[in-house]
Amino acid sequence: MGGFGLYLMFFIPPLLIGLGVQSWLKRTVAKHAVEPVQSGLTGAEVARAILDHNGLHEVPIEQTGGGPLSDHYDPRSRTIRLSPTVYGERSITATAVGAHEVGHAIQHARAYIPMRLRSALFPAVAFSSRIWMILLLAGMFLQIAGLVVVAIALYSVAVLFQFITLPVEFDASRRAGKQLQELRLIGTGESGGVKSVLNAAAMTYVAGALAAVSQLLYFVMLFMGNRD
Repeated sequence: MGGFGLYLMFFIPPLLIGLGVQSWLKRTVAKHAVEPVQSGLTGAEVARAILDHNGLHEVPIEQTGGGPLSDHYDPRSRTIRLSPTVYGERSITATAVGAHEVGHAIQHARAYIPMRLRSALFPAVAFSSRIWMILLLAGMFLQIAGLVVVAIALYSVAVLFQFITLPVEFDASRRAGKQLQELRLIGTGESGGVKSVLNAAAMTYVAGALAAVSQLLYFVMLFMGNRD
């Protein structure tokens, strides 16, 4: 198989899967964003209730200026940051996303091992992400195999980070669902919508991991092919 055919085989399927998952996520989030939650609580109020129930009174919740799906937990400052559509809205989507981010805060407080591994790996990922492509192009252009090997090794760190992220995200969603049920922050008829939002969001990380490993395999096969 030629280089272009190999490229298509390893890049196009993950790209299509990623686009499909992103489309699914946007539709799911939009659908449940207009469904009011029975508790009448905003996403920020749901997050605060779960934090306080778990003794995490010191963890602040901030509204960011980011767009939809920019919500995140910052382990460095131990802060939950929610987009306006989650922070101030009273919807199933806002409830699900707010609870999910609290799941990460609970992981941090409980020293959840995959989260600790991801945090420990982050500096290496930040470094490798800046230089692996430069080394790869330099190695291919100058025909220096050692540089290509180093570039692939550095990119492998980023791929490993993607896979460690998977249990972190799925566990945060599991914790979110459990907390929402235990604190009765959602009604019986709302659990399906919450689960749909959480599942769709989690699948974006699965698609990202598949794309990353596919790209890694492409570069490995390309390198091995050039050696033959």
